[in-house]
Amino acid sequence: MRLSEYAEYDATGLASLVRAGEVTPVELTRLARQAHDEVNPLINAIIEFYEDAETVAGADAGPFNGVPFLRKDTEASEAGRLQENGSRLYKGYCSDTDSFFFRRARDAGLRTIGRTALPEFGQGLSESTLNGIISNPWNLERSAGGSSAGAAAAVAAGIVPIAHGSDGGGSIRFPASWCGLVGLNPSRGRISGGPNNQDRWLGLSRTFVLCRTVRDMAAALDVFSGPHPGDPFIIVQPKRPYVEELSQPSGTLRVGVARTTWGTLDPEPEVLQAVELVASLLEEMGHVLMDIAPPFEAEELTKIMLGVSDLGASSLESAARAMGRTISADTLEPVNLKLYERGREQPLSVSEDLNETIRKVRLRVGEAIDSYDVLLTPTAPIVALRNRGNYWTESKYSLGNPTISAEQYMQAGYELGEYTGVFNITGQPAVSLPLAQTADGLPIGIQIAGRFGDEATLVRLARDLEEAMPWATRRPRVFAGSAE
Repeated sequence: MRLSEYAEYDATGLASLVRAGEVTPVELTRLARQAHDEVNPLINAIIEFYEDAETVAGADAGPFNGVPFLRKDTEASEAGRLQENGSRLYKGYCSDTDSFFFRRARDAGLRTIGRTALPEFGQGLSESTLNGIISNPWNLERSAGGSSAGAAAAVAAGIVPIAHGSDGGGSIRFPASWCGLVGLNPSRGRISGGPNNQDRWLGLSRTFVLCRTVRDMAAALDVFSGPHPGDPFIIVQPKRPYVEELSQPSGTLRVGVARTTWGTLDPEPEVLQAVELVASLLEEMGHVLMDIAPPFEAEELTKIMLGVSDLGASSLESAARAMGRTISADTLEPVNLKLYERGREQPLSVSEDLNETIRKVRLRVGEAIDSYDVLLTPTAPIVALRNRGNYWTESKYSLGNPTISAEQYMQAGYELGEYTGVFNITGQPAVSLPLAQTADGLPIGIQIAGRFGDEATLVRLARDLEEAMPWATRRPRVFAGSAE
């Protein structure tokens, strides 16, 4: 198989070739390495390609049958592998925990071949002092999003067809939108964070994948879904495998459409045009559309995310102490150091106040959207930002900017995440689909959010939209094998 052929397949397609004996898992790993060597110097998505990648577990079993896979360098861990969290504080740190997520990945035949870059601790967009700038394959002068930036860039550039990501406020959906991918944040509790990250960030953060097709999304849901003993609660389980939903009818849905800003940043005209285009298509399909006003106050998102950050200060201090390291300007990015210092100064009552704010937002949003089966929104209000020049030290979205306060940084971050962060709070599933592009070819993601526990409806509707507005032939400027 040629590299140009490999890069065209999604994970399901590659697994079928292995099953048919047309290619071996080792050959796929070598092709992924070839793709890495060709395009990674341009995008800086992968920070480690495992030297033992050809012999790691998950070689020829399960539904994915040896398909190359990548791990975002935070949260779900592999025992004995580096887990540096994008931070100088953790440089050289190896995890001793084998996450349930990567046990399931191996059982499913996914061959994890390396680690992808991210901003420090998953805050911010696509840069860190430790690993540098992650570039968007569609335009190397643009950001790949955050925080699963390395995963998104690697999949978009054809190094692998599927990669691990995590989402605490849009960190799967946001880079999916900017890199032209499918990015689902599942319902809270759908995928276990065990054995050591159950209900991370008070249930706001979840783990899943970025991929290029809806069928890969459905197959990954079947692989990674399911409770483990000790999980905080057991979510309603699906009636049938998610891959079987691909052949089920969608029915008639009541769709709430967000045509206005849900925060402080007005959507760009081309983003709103994309929402209108998808809304018109859904109406043609027979669905019932209604406008929906913002179901929450913008400042509530910032308050909640600041509160979650405040609670993390003590655990960060404990981790540094356990590693024998010191938290300082030499080990943390400027903004993260300010967030840490802010958290240390907060009283214990911050926890009670945070939980009460989350409760109120969940109730208010739940009541506001109860009459809709799904919601249609932009994923991000703007297309991919430029991340060159003085971005690192001057942008309000950058962890490297020494002039902004912790509060200003969080406010800026959640103006970008005005359509995504709320569903981390409510626990609902939401998927970004690459349904549109700007006039100059940058991807525009459109978000579909479902009822809590109802990924099945999202799978069916995403399939319909993929068939009606196919994106499979679109390719970024930087794509593996394009020089062949």
